[in-house]
Amino acid sequence: MKLLVVQCAALGSAFWKRWKSASFWNDLEVRDAKTVFPAVTCPAQASFRTASDPAKHGMVANGFFDPVLHKAFFWEQSSGLYSGKRIWEDFRRGGGTVGQICWQQSLGTDSDLVLSPAPIHKHHGGMIQDFYARPATLYKDLVASIGRSFKLQSYWGPLTSAASTKWIADATVELLETGRAADLQLTYLPHLDYELQKNGPDSPKANAAFQMLEDALAELLAAAKKAGYETLIFGDYAMGPAENVVYPNKILRKAEAFRARNVSGMLYPDLYSSAAFALCDHQVAHIHLDAKADPAEIAGLFKGIAGIRSVLTKDEPGDAPVAYIDNPRAGEVILEADDGCWFAYPWWDAKAEAPDYATHVDIHNKPGFDPCELFAALWPPFSVSTDASRVGGTHGDPRPPIVLASSFDLPDNVDSIVSAAAAVKNAIK
Repeated sequence: MKLLVVQCAALGSAFWKRWKSASFWNDLEVRDAKTVFPAVTCPAQASFRTASDPAKHGMVANGFFDPVLHKAFFWEQSSGLYSGKRIWEDFRRGGGTVGQICWQQSLGTDSDLVLSPAPIHKHHGGMIQDFYARPATLYKDLVASIGRSFKLQSYWGPLTSAASTKWIADATVELLETGRAADLQLTYLPHLDYELQKNGPDSPKANAAFQMLEDALAELLAAAKKAGYETLIFGDYAMGPAENVVYPNKILRKAEAFRARNVSGMLYPDLYSSAAFALCDHQVAHIHLDAKADPAEIAGLFKGIAGIRSVLTKDEPGDAPVAYIDNPRAGEVILEADDGCWFAYPWWDAKAEAPDYATHVDIHNKPGFDPCELFAALWPPFSVSTDASRVGGTHGDPRPPIVLASSFDLPDNVDSIVSAAAAVKNAIK
């Protein structure tokens, strides 16, 4: 079987039921499904590709902390970052091909076809927009066929828009129509996530963004059917409203567990001498400790704090679906935010103390996910906001179900990203 897998960011079940209007849903088998904890992009995608959970594959957030380098890494793209046998390994050994378009952690030897944004940042400022492509000429060939290049600004930052999804969908359609798509073709449609983070899942703009997603899916389904492909569509998480923000690193700094360096009046993290550091990612925060810190003592700092639902450790692991992630990459303490709350990475109090990268789109240097990058600041020019109250939506809670839709019959017991992946593995043999 040839299969197109379309992963739609923020396609939660309740949201879908509220806004769906396209007729093609009637031709699909649609069901609620469970996601993983934390319900964020990279863990969800790694779970699908390995049919396992974050404790096994090690993608415990969109970033991770390296205790050897004492450095946080976010949005790194090596496929070697998650462990486990891929669901397509036997399929490829039998001659099948695999393609990934804009899936995270896709660079390496996992796939025959790869497209992933990979800009070159100039030393004197500015950026050369480009894609990592496999085959090497694939991106240039698609630009020529589609008639336009991919604009990285539409993929992240204040100028994000449905143009990102439109280009990715058009590229996938082009590959399907010309016979160049992989036998198992994975495609990621991102733009619904941006709109829901900006304005929340209940806004009129959320409805408009979903209609744009339906338009893209309609084109993909038609092209897939014509090319002889079945289609699987799934969401990675459900988006909830963002009403309050919690700052774990400020709590740690007040307790003198987190330390910062003063560089020309700006406070940069000193992760070499800090006893604890919170790697914040939407509604989850991994608290990483040095060898002398007491997990119970650090966990105690967060118990009873408004906006924090769960404080998880190996000794107090909690219960599924939100339980301590027993993996070396996980923090010794894991925080889960309450409904309507999320974790922001800043540790400073005065605006003048903010590191230089705080006011820029800088997804690799910031030691935490920053949704404020979706909002432009009035001053200085070309900067982004640091006002966390502007964020409208957040995610990470695995309790709300996601959408799972297929053009082919799935076993009755498929009720999660992990079991859907196992079913795909069996289907493509």
